[in-house]
Order: sequence, then C-alpha cells, then structure tokens
Amino acid sequence: MENTWLIGQDDVARMLHIVGRDALMRRMISALDKGFTELGQGVRSESPMRTGFTRTGGVPGVIETMPHREPGLGVTVKTVAYSPWNITAHRLPTILGTIARIDDDTGRLIALTDGVLLTAVRTGAASAVATSRLAHPGSRTVGLIGTGCQAVTQLHGLSQVLDIGTVLVHDIDPEHERGFARRVDFLGLDVRSARPEEILAEADVLCTATSVPVGAGPVVPDGAHRPHLHINSIGADEMGKTELPAGLLRRALVCVDHRGQALREGECQQLTEAEIGPSLAQVCARPEEVAGFRERLTVFDSTGVASEDHLALDVIMELATELELGTKVPLEGRPEDLLDPYSLAGPTPAHG
Repeated sequence: MENTWLIGQDDVARMLHIVGRDALMRRMISALDKGFTELGQGVRSESPMRTGFTRTGGVPGVIETMPHREPGLGVTVKTVAYSPWNITAHRLPTILGTIARIDDDTGRLIALTDGVLLTAVRTGAASAVATSRLAHPGSRTVGLIGTGCQAVTQLHGLSQVLDIGTVLVHDIDPEHERGFARRVDFLGLDVRSARPEEILAEADVLCTATSVPVGAGPVVPDGAHRPHLHINSIGADEMGKTELPAGLLRRALVCVDHRGQALREGECQQLTEAEIGPSLAQVCARPEEVAGFRERLTVFDSTGVASEDHLALDVIMELATELELGTKVPLEGRPEDLLDPYSLAGPTPAHG
C-alpha cells in the first residue's frame, strides 16, 4: 500500500535550516523561470483561473481553490484563504493555504503540505523572474508599498536578481513599517522609510503588496518616476481591489502571469484587453521582443497562478526527498474488498 507523504511545518523548518533561505529562493526562481519559459514555448499547459468564495457579512477576504494539471505527471490543488483581519483578530497569517499533489493516472493523493511559506516564496520568485526580464539591469533602488509577510519574500527574491543598494518602504501600519528592517536583516540591506510619492520618484523597481480594501486604491500616486521604473503589483486577490493608478498602467507595458485572472481581479481590471501586453510566459520564451522595454515603464500584474504552486511544490518535494524529510501515512481509505467501502483494514470498529 502506498502512503500519502505529509510534509509538515517541522519538515519545512528543517529544510530551511539545512539549505538556507537563499538556496530555497534561488531554486524557486530557477524553477519558475524554466516553467514560464516552457509555457511560452507550448511545452507546458496553462492553469485554469482560480475560483472560490468571497466572504460577505462583515468579514473581508476570499477562500479559493487553484488547480493545475500536467498530463501524465500529476495534478496540484491549492486551497488558499486571504483574510486581512487574521493578524489582529486571530494571530494567524493573512494568507493561509494547503497544497496537495494528486496522481494523474489514479487520483491517489501523493503529497500534502502547508502553503504559507510556499505561497510567499513562489510569489517572491515570480516577481524576481519578471524583474530579471523587464527591469533596467542597473536597478539598485527598490521601493516597497506594504511591508507585511509578502514584502519579505518580494525583497528576498529581488535581492537574488538585482544588486540592491537602497530599500525604501511605506506601510499604513507604522508597526509593520518599523519592524520590516528587522525581518529582512538577513539580507544586509539599507532599509529606509519614505512617503509613497518619494518611493515612486526614486525607485528603479517598486513592489506593491498591500491589503487595501476593495475600491480603496490606488496605494501609490500617479506622479513623477524614473523612465525605466519597473513595478511588481502582487496584491490582486479580489474583484474591485487594485493598487495602481489607471493612468500609470496606461503608460506602461503591462505584463501578466494569467490574462484571464488579470482582467477579472488584477490591475488589468482597469484596462481593456487591447491595452494589456505580453504574458510572463511569452516574455520568458521570447525575451528579444521586450528587450527595448527595459528603458521604459513596465508593470508585472501578478495575480498568482496554480502553475507556480505546482512548480513550487516540485521544489519542496525534491528538497524533502534529498533531505529525507516528511512522514508517510495511510491517509486514504483502502478497503480490503474494493467493492465494499466498509471493509477497511485495521482494528475491528465498534458496533453502531
């Protein structure tokens, strides 16, 4: 009997301790760059749009499912919840999730792991891939609007593809902003607080990673900026929620990770389909077509796609195999008589 592979928090913590944050992020960046390139070449399949439920009745946020299938290899399904009140109300991360790998031939559950770290790291890695392809190669000043959990891995990912000199940050929560330098001190970077308009004007690369409510954006003004500014906008997770001004978007080459999702719940909600540029997969597969755009304004509208989770889970499973981490458990029901669901192996159940 084949068991399900559980990769728990202790396993992931051990993984981080052994290989280190940089090695994990570099593996993730490499996997996503290769995956997006293969998608642009037609080697991989595109993920369907995520679907789920928007909470009503006073509790904001969404609970969604994100499936991806590689025929003959496996299906990855992530359940993910965005709950902006979690930190203050429940002492939980804003984004929670669980990721499962299912055998494509049998439907058997192969592996199950937590999605908190995986989601944060793969989102930072996706921005790093987009930045490496679209940003000016001499970019040294990074700006961050929003300094929560996602901002840590955004900056970490960028540090692997840029020679960063200065980091400018702003958050509407002063405690989040003050604590950010401590959370990223492992990077050894100069982190300074600044107003949004200063960040826009001085940054070579800007990341917006906020929990702005639906209809309350933008979080950055439409003002003066460097001609070659590149922006990674990663806050998209609800219809009606946007972080960037429409005027700025219309002046930019807008690159998306998933066109359908971007139009439904990304920054591209503010644009027509004709105003949207290439996908990240197209940029990775044909970089020569966008080489000239490194000198002008570019935006990566990152809505997060299940193919990224599929690739990220590959990385986690490969590391867990190398380090012999995780626990194999008989999670699925396996009746002795395959035509009798009550004939489960094990102790004789009580009557009733």
